[in-house]
Order: sequence, then structure tokens, then C-alpha cells
Amino acid sequence: MIGKSVLILDFGSQYTQLIARRVRELGVYCEILPYNIEVTEIQKRDPGALILSGGPSSVYEAGAPKPSHEIMDLGLPILGICYGLQLLAHFSGMKVESAREREYGLANLEVVAKSELLKGVGQSGRVWMSHGDKITQFPEDFSVTGKTENSEIAVIESSARKIYGIQFHAEVVHTEDGSKIISNFLFDISGLVKNWNMGNFISSSMKWIKETIGDKKVILGLSGGVDSTVLALLLKKAIGENLTPVFVDTGLLRKNEFITLMERFRSELGLDVTGIDAGEIFLNKLKGVSSPEEKRKIIGKTFIDIFSTVEDKIGKVEYFAQGTLYPDVIESVSVKGPSATIKSHHNVGGLPEKMNWKLIEPFRELFKDEVRDIGRELGLDEKFIMRHPFPGPGLAIRIIGDITQEKIVKLQEADAILKEELDSFDLYNSVWQSFVVLLPVKTVGVMGDIRTYENVAVIRLVESVDGMTADWFPAPPDFLTKVSNRIVNEVKGINRVTYDLTSKPPGTIEWE
Repeated sequence: MIGKSVLILDFGSQYTQLIARRVRELGVYCEILPYNIEVTEIQKRDPGALILSGGPSSVYEAGAPKPSHEIMDLGLPILGICYGLQLLAHFSGMKVESAREREYGLANLEVVAKSELLKGVGQSGRVWMSHGDKITQFPEDFSVTGKTENSEIAVIESSARKIYGIQFHAEVVHTEDGSKIISNFLFDISGLVKNWNMGNFISSSMKWIKETIGDKKVILGLSGGVDSTVLALLLKKAIGENLTPVFVDTGLLRKNEFITLMERFRSELGLDVTGIDAGEIFLNKLKGVSSPEEKRKIIGKTFIDIFSTVEDKIGKVEYFAQGTLYPDVIESVSVKGPSATIKSHHNVGGLPEKMNWKLIEPFRELFKDEVRDIGRELGLDEKFIMRHPFPGPGLAIRIIGDITQEKIVKLQEADAILKEELDSFDLYNSVWQSFVVLLPVKTVGVMGDIRTYENVAVIRLVESVDGMTADWFPAPPDFLTKVSNRIVNEVKGINRVTYDLTSKPPGTIEWE
């Protein structure tokens, strides 16, 4: 038994899944549902509490996303975050209007009254704001317990109505005591108990996989990354020989990646992997293509075309599995609520109808660190678990502009140098993700008294917990100097190296 859960209604915030992640971290099972789910469906699920996410809309606008007003009559504790707060205020008869000064980024929260929600939180602390509206009137049975410089009403509470709201994002790592606030809501206010962990996830997932798949055959798109590798181990444990992992050499992998990983899959993990050399196919399909969106779509379609040829060898296949994570989903398309598309991912969006395969994505609502925990539970070695993320489209989205074999080789060599020096300086596990970007820009240089006119390479190192937000890594100058010198001296065709200092947001981790 999982026990009482939390239902999160999604109003389109890019941070919605972070709320779920924080709740699960605290040991409580939760699900994300569309904001307009029927109240009868909520009752059927019998949750212990509701959380309303943030979102880009204003509650007073025509067409703003709103759930049934009946959620207020369910007798459940409700926490509203940003737009969710304003929606609760609107439903409770408060006035919400456009603020004269918008708040985006860090602000200082001051606790101004005794508070159930802010119990144990510092008298003042940093919070992450993202709003352009504010509450200006509220009923007597509510109290204001927190404020910021631009929001006199930043936290509201009504123990009588079991309604609580915050104008900031407690779910993001930038908010001090954010987890404490969510913990107060879950345990002190809602009375929930800790009953959820990755061991439970494995058990429930295996039960579902066995019941769903039975004795049918499954092809797994194995990329060599943590997500698909952990999924391969989970599926192998659940369905055994009915699993066929397929590892495709797109020609866009890291230097020597295909040969190295094929050996590891077979000898260390005991996976009977089908390897396919398709580098020439991908390169021909991508010839002359510069648009990052077009690259991703071509690569996604080509992957499917190649995977479909495996069925001719192993017999009828009914399911296709892939290690899609939620950051991929939320950047590609709104699945739960009205969130904005940032960029498409080759592994998001389903399969062509003509294939007649059903899609299996057990990790679709998990973050990478959660998948890493599953890997540990399944006995995967730490060196594999801590591999940096590598995108399915591979180096295609790290070569800005059109793709040629010459550019691929340049980038592979530069990327290999970066990895070697991360290991040499013992920095690999201090970084969430590391890679080199090759720019379609040439600059003048001087090497051995000879003028050069060659490409620029960009080093990208970021720190992150979940991939939804990220900060650039403050790499030691001697490390950057060593990497830059080696790339310029050892990689023919690159004569300048720069370092990317962009955080996410406003940028994304990958350049394309």
C-alpha cells in the first residue's frame, strides 16, 4: 500500500514537475494531473492533499485555466503556488490584479505572523519569484504570514478552510527552506506519512510491466546513457528474454563510444544488445540541415526507421521502450497542462501509427537523479550511474549549423580532451554535464608564426540537481587553461576556445 497521495494540478508552470519531485523526495507519492480534471476523478483517487501549480496566465483573463470550483468543497488541504495561490484567492472571494512592479528572480521573504506553513523557516530568507499579479483584498478568515518588498501578501493561510498559498516557487532550489515549507504542508498540515521511495517505484513498475507486456516482445532504444541503461536492467529483470535492447551508432556519438559501450553492455551488464552501424545513414539524412528543430526531427524519424528493421530479425514486436525523462517532456510539449514548448526532443511525441507498436516509458515523470537511485537499487556500478547526460541526437546538436564528417571528428577530439582533463583534475563528478560546442564561426589566430583562420569551440560545464535549472560551473582557471591549450594544439581546425557562463534559465543546457 502506498497510502494517501498528493495530487498536483498543472496550470502550465515549467516547474510543475519540480513540485512532484520535492514531494517524492520527502517520501510521499504524488501524481501530476491536468488542471481541468473532473472532481469525481479526484475523489476516486482519494488523495490526502492537493497542490495547485504555477502558470503563465492571470486568473482575471478570459480563458485562464481554471479547475472546477468544487475542489474547494472536497475538505482537502490545498496549497497554491504562484498562479495556484492567485486561483485560490480568486475562488475565495479575494481581489487579484496586475502588480505595478513585477517580481522575477530572487526576493527576500519576511515572516510577519505566526504560521503553520512557515513553521521552522527563518525570519527572513531568499525565495524565487516569478509573477506579475498580486492579491489586494482578502477575507477575515485568512491571515497574511509572509511578505516581500514588492508583495505585501506573499503567503496566505486559512486553517479553517485548509487553504494555504505562496507567491513564490518553494519547489526550486533557489528558495531557501523551500523543502521545509512543502514538508510542513505535507506532514504538519495534511497529516500524510512517508511511504514512497525508489524501491517502491521499482516494485510497482515491474508489476505493471509484467501485467502489461506479458509474453510479448519489446525493443528498447538503448542510447548508452544512464536512463536507457537503467531501463534495460529494469526490463530485463521484469521480462527477461522478451527484451531486445538496440544500440545504434549514429556516427554522432563520442569518440570510441560505440565499441566501448557495446563491450560494457555485454560483459558487465549481461545485456544481449543488438548493435547497428548507421553512421552513414544519419549523415546523409542530415546533409545540409542547419535548423536544430529539423535536425531533431530527422534524427527521431531515422531512429524509428532503423529500429523497425530489427523486427524483421526477431519476429513480431508489440512494444517499444525508451528512457524518456520529464525534462525532455516538459521542454517538448505540454502533456499535463498548458505549458509552453521550449524545444522538441527526438524521443518525445509518440510513434508513427503505421508501426503498430505501443510505447513504454516508465521514467517519463522522473528526473535523472531519481533514475540514478533506481540504478543503484538494481546494482548498477557507480561509474556508470554518474555518467553525464548525453542527448539522443548526440553531437548533431552540439555542432551549430550544418553537419559534416570533418566537423564531427573535430568535436569528438575536443570532447575527448575535455573528458580526459575532467578526470585528471578529479572534477568529473562535481559537474552535472560537460561538453564542447563547435561554432560555425572562424577567427584569426597565430600558430608557429603562421596565420590561422579556424573554428571556435565552446566549453560548457553546468551544475544541476534535476536538469530543470542549472548554473554554470566555476571551473578552476588552471583546468580551463589546460583544456583550452590542448584543444587548440591537438585538434586541427580549432584555434579559439571560450567558456559558456549562461545559467538555465534563461538559457538551456544544450545549445540546440
